Amino acid sequence: MWSIGDVKLKGRTAFKANYWRSVLAALILSLFIGGTTASGSATSGEEGADLSDKIAALSEGDLQSLFVVSAVAIVIVIVVSVLLKIFLFNPLEVGCYSFFKKNISDNSATLGSALKEGFSNYVRVFLTLFLRDLFIALWSILLVIPGIIASYAYSMVPFILTDNPELSATEALKRSKQMMQGNKGRAFLLDLSFIGWYILSAITCGILGVFWTAPYHNSTHAALYAELKNS
Repeated sequence: MWSIGDVKLKGRTAFKANYWRSVLAALILSLFIGGTTASGSATSGEEGADLSDKIAALSEGDLQSLFVVSAVAIVIVIVVSVLLKIFLFNPLEVGCYSFFKKNISDNSATLGSALKEGFSNYVRVFLTLFLRDLFIALWSILLVIPGIIASYAYSMVPFILTDNPELSATEALKRSKQMMQGNKGRAFLLDLSFIGWYILSAITCGILGVFWTAPYHNSTHAALYAELKNS
C-alpha cells in the first residue's frame, strides 16, 4: 500500500533532478490545460455610476441589440474554448503528463519528445479525453461530489494512454477506474497535502506556484501512477 509521504518524496526528487523542464511542463499544463484566472480591476464608484447612466439612456431596441451581441460573443468564446481544449489542449495534457511519468524513472527525460506523444495517436487521444471530459461533466451536472469522484476515477487516463497504446478509449477509461479503485480517498488527501503550498503560491502572486508548487504537484501525480501501476 502506497503512502502519501513516499509518493511525495519520489515526485519531489524527480522534479528537482530535472528542474527547468519540469517547470516548463507544469507551466504548459497551467496555462493551456488548467486554464488561467483572469483578474479584472474594479471600476471606481464614479465610473460605475457613469456606466449605469449610459445603459439607462439606451432605448429598448438598443438594449435588445446589446443583449444579442453579448450573448453571441459569449457563445463564440465558449465554443472556441471547447474546440481548443478538445483538439489542442487535451493532446498537450497527455504529452506533459507523459514527460512527468518518464521523469520519475529517467531524470533526464526531455519535454519535446514527450509532447509529441500526445499527438502521435491523435484520434485515440482525442476520443479518450473527450469521453473522459464528457463523463466528468455529466457527473458534475448531477452534483459536485460525484463530479469530483469521477475526476479522481479518470485521473490516470493521460498516463495510461502513452503507456498502453494497444488499449481503446473505453479500455483506457476502465483501466484508470480499476487503478483508482480504493485509492480515490487517499489521492484526495494527497492533493489536500499541497494546500499549504498553494496558499503560499497565492501570497507570492503565483510565483511560487510556477517555480515549485505546480511542477512538484504534477510530478507527485506521476509518482502515484508509478506506484499504482506496479502494485
